[in-house]
Amino acid sequence: MKTFTHTRALCAALVALSLAACSGGEAPVEDGAGEAADATPQDEFWAALSSHCGKAYSGALVSDDAADADMAGAEMVMAVAECSADRIAVPFHIRQADGTWDRSRTWLITRNDAGGLRLKHDHRHEDGESDAVTMYGGDTAPGDMGTARVQSFPVDAESVAMFEREGLTASVTNVWTVEVDPAGTEGGTYAYQLKRTVEGGAPEDRLFRVEFDLSEEAEMPPPAWGWE
Repeated sequence: MKTFTHTRALCAALVALSLAACSGGEAPVEDGAGEAADATPQDEFWAALSSHCGKAYSGALVSDDAADADMAGAEMVMAVAECSADRIAVPFHIRQADGTWDRSRTWLITRNDAGGLRLKHDHRHEDGESDAVTMYGGDTAPGDMGTARVQSFPVDAESVAMFEREGLTASVTNVWTVEVDPAGTEGGTYAYQLKRTVEGGAPEDRLFRVEFDLSEEAEMPPPAWGWE
C-alpha cells in the first residue's frame, strides 16, 4: 500500500510556488520566449493547498443537518499529508463518541486530463480494505476556473452509476466544494462542503460542511486507514 511521504525539498518547492502565485507572481518561463504564463485560479488554489503540506489542523462541523447529528461537537482533524505535482491527499479524521478515531476518509485532489481539477473520496475500513462506496467525486466544470480560494466539483458519471448501484440515489446530484487560504493568511480557513438541493434535482436539500482553523497547527495524526 502506498505510504504518505513528504520530503522537505518538495514541500519547500510547493510553498515557494504558493507564495509566488498568491502574490501575483508569474509562472516560470518554459519555452524560452521570455513571456511567462500567468497562473490560473486553479493553479493558485493548488499552490494554496500545497502550502500546507505536512501540516494538520483542527476543525469542526459547522452545518446543522439532522443527518449529521452524531458529528455535532466531535473533534476533527485534517492533514495535508501527501503533496506531489499531480496529487494532494488530505485525510479527514473524526473522533467518535467512544473516544476512538474514525480514520476512514481521505480527500484526493488531482489534475484531470481536461486541465481542470478532480476531487475523489477514498473510503477505507480499519483493515485497509476499500469500502463498497469509494473513489466517488467529480471534476471542476469545463470552463469554470473557480477562484484561487474556492473550487467546486459536481458529481461525475462514474460516481452517479455507483450511487445508483448502491441505492444512494439521493447522492446523484451532489456538488462538493473545497475552500483554502494559503499558509500564513490571517484567519485562514480550510473548508469541505457537500451540498445538494431540491432545485438541483435532489429529493430534499442536504448540506454538510466542516471548517478548519489554519492559523494554528495541530499534531499530525496517524495515517488514514489503508495508507500506512
